[in-house]
Amino acid sequence: MISSPSSIPDPATDDATDAPARAHPTVRLKPRTEARAIRHGFPWVYADELVTDRRTQNLTPGSLAILEDGDRRVVGLVTINLKSKIVGRMLDRDADAVIDQAWFAARLQRALDLRARLYDAPFYRLVHAEADGLPGIVIDRFGDVAVVQPNAAWAELHLDALVAALMQVTGVTTVVKNGTGRSRTLEGMKEETTVVTGAITGPIPVPMNGATYMADVTGGQKTGLFYDQRPNHAFAASLAKGARVLDVFTHVGGFALAALANGAVSALAVDASAPALALAEQGAAASGFADCFTTRQGDAFDVLEAMGAEPDRFDVVICDPPAFAPGKNSLEAGLRAYERLARLASPLVAGGGYIVLCSCSHAADLQAFRSACARGIGRGGRKAQLLHTGFAGADHPMLPQLAESGYLKSLVFRLD
Repeated sequence: MISSPSSIPDPATDDATDAPARAHPTVRLKPRTEARAIRHGFPWVYADELVTDRRTQNLTPGSLAILEDGDRRVVGLVTINLKSKIVGRMLDRDADAVIDQAWFAARLQRALDLRARLYDAPFYRLVHAEADGLPGIVIDRFGDVAVVQPNAAWAELHLDALVAALMQVTGVTTVVKNGTGRSRTLEGMKEETTVVTGAITGPIPVPMNGATYMADVTGGQKTGLFYDQRPNHAFAASLAKGARVLDVFTHVGGFALAALANGAVSALAVDASAPALALAEQGAAASGFADCFTTRQGDAFDVLEAMGAEPDRFDVVICDPPAFAPGKNSLEAGLRAYERLARLASPLVAGGGYIVLCSCSHAADLQAFRSACARGIGRGGRKAQLLHTGFAGADHPMLPQLAESGYLKSLVFRLD
């Protein structure tokens, strides 16, 4: 059969058919960089893995680009920021994906479906960054209020579309942008906190584990409340009926309020922040625990040193510090701090009582953290049984390929 003229390929247009114009520039992995991990779900490209020619160096931080491997095969759509050690973050396996309100809405709906199945009230972490397909973005929900942490440059550039999709999918009426923290500094961004839409009139009451916590979503630490400890609060509270409780690094009431909700006879909450302790006291009053809740302000290590010379002992002692080892360069010092904390806290536990030691340092893996705690307890003159190992709640899912997404560890020991 003779082909008609219209069916004969035209050499002049054949290349355009095979290689259509792309909406974004192309960046490429170095020839010897293995793309298999990224194809299998690892979400990051490090600075030493990417070809950084002049064209790539001129890309605005947060720009979208199509990532190719060393053989020029397309890997997916990434965001690029050469100011960060993580120069590339995978957004979509589809290199032609359009990052608009509809794209954000699809990701947010998937995240919301999970949380709605887990919780009967809208108080939870709605988006946990890479694990929810939105790299560098954290969103905590407080009823009709959502706090967004755009911790990567691309999220800052697309904030309007993200907020519009967030309100569309969840129905929240107030959105706060919390632009603070170490992650933004590493991305080369300034710190700022603003109310994007709606209004905040004061701390927000948050029901959790039978207590009421007060979250300051505009001036408090991080988004105003740590939802990740919810299951660990509950486990520690299960040991606290009839107990005297000491909660060190309490923030806005943390473990102490959950313990009182489960029948603890008293709770002493320690924190360096006077505003956080004031919110903890408000939460205790709102929960009906004001008469059995007391606070003590001061540096945790100084307070523990002083309490060691005092007569009071407690049935349950909890230490939930900030990250002592936020990166590999601080790992050894961080492990020494965890060991010291266990050494100072364990003598304050009454015989047969319990100590709960927590770490939110992703650089300190579970084995290293557990070893540091065991050394500290031993140096504190106590023998221990390890009863329970806890992690972040299910609203903080892990991306299996990214160890950093499983940062939280909670160890519960029974002491002799």
